[in-house]
Amino acid sequence: MFPLQLLALIFISTPRHDVKDKKRLRGGEEEAADRRDGGRTDGQGGGRTDGKHELRLRRGDLLEVPRTLFTHFGIYLGGDRVAHFIPDIMPVISSDQCRIKQMVSNTRLLLGVLAKRGSVRVDSVEDFAYGSEILVNTIDKVCSRTALQGEEVAMRAEKLQGHVSYSLLWYNCEHYVMYCRYGTVMSFQTFQFCKTVRRLLLSRRVAKVTGMLLPCLLLYLGAVTSCSALLAVLLPFLIWMAS
Repeated sequence: MFPLQLLALIFISTPRHDVKDKKRLRGGEEEAADRRDGGRTDGQGGGRTDGKHELRLRRGDLLEVPRTLFTHFGIYLGGDRVAHFIPDIMPVISSDQCRIKQMVSNTRLLLGVLAKRGSVRVDSVEDFAYGSEILVNTIDKVCSRTALQGEEVAMRAEKLQGHVSYSLLWYNCEHYVMYCRYGTVMSFQTFQFCKTVRRLLLSRRVAKVTGMLLPCLLLYLGAVTSCSALLAVLLPFLIWMAS
């Protein structure tokens, strides 16, 4: 069960912060901001002002929620709604919209990852954050592309709602929000993961170890043939050249 538990950590499992304590600490600050802005709403460019959320969000903002191992992303649509892409098996096994719209459980999420199926769905900010801190538009600082206008970002996010194929590495929640906000399909998390794997597996040290251990293993097993001998030479060479 360990691989399934690890997948759960990636998306859902994370210690819930004490949201009530945060609200008590910053409640006075939010109320003062509300009075200054005269109760301005999302449609007027000010985000939520009812004191329900600590952040003042604008339509089209890119939201990030740190998880245990990865970061989950979404696009704020206004009116306490967030569009985000999440693995989900329910649309594959049921056509009941009431069941599909229910909050995605760990089991649904894990089976969605394994089945490579997901949904671009709209949830409340609270359900999206799942008790974690929300970061806003931090990718703007590192992305070479200029962010699109907020309304266009939100319209793209809304247009893509539905059930689509999901890939943990090649099409996940970050690819979705990057397309909506910047017009490019990429993931910094996937890039860093692949870079780490390459550094660990495709190194000169691994090539040397493979070159020494593979011939010894073939001799020990008595499996020395022309094909296995070629593999014992070719595999370390390829790793060396790729390092």
